[in-house]
Amino acid sequence: MKGNAILLGGLSAVLLTGVGGALPRVVAPAAIAQTAATLSATTIDGEPLYLSSDAVHEHRLQLTNGATVNGIAFPSGSTVRGRFEPVDGGLQFVADAIESGSQVYRLNATSALLHDQKDPRETSAGAFIGDAAIGAAGGLVLGEVFGDADFLEILGGAAAGVIVGNTTAPFVVVVEPNQTITLNAQ
Repeated sequence: MKGNAILLGGLSAVLLTGVGGALPRVVAPAAIAQTAATLSATTIDGEPLYLSSDAVHEHRLQLTNGATVNGIAFPSGSTVRGRFEPVDGGLQFVADAIESGSQVYRLNATSALLHDQKDPRETSAGAFIGDAAIGAAGGLVLGEVFGDADFLEILGGAAAGVIVGNTTAPFVVVVEPNQTITLNAQ
């Protein structure tokens, strides 16, 4: 090699040689970040969320991967501020800001539809047993009012309790703790 060599550090190292020397190829380190306008986030809480599909719910999410939006890089773990808003068939997360360190940046991003379902807490085996017990008690009372209650009145009341209990279960959107919510920035 001719001349003196200088070694510079930083994101990529460049070796410069003296007069007549060639510049080596510059290699940038690999970076894992979403540069498209798509963000992946999860809930911050470690518990499932059961959200009524007819109300607005303020909430914060956390980025699962680093992302770049409008030229600003946000590391994994950054907090996304927003709310779950009612839409036909469930809820949609609407983000309005993202926090990185002590800075807060405006963000306009939405998720796809998060479908609602009958509240699984109301349609579990335990809920069925409770509904059946209430219905059986109602069948017993009605049987006694209209004569002598027997097994058929109690059984019919229990069946009616299960049917009515399952029919009246509210619709909610369930968000599991590790469920990824994809946000599309606009």
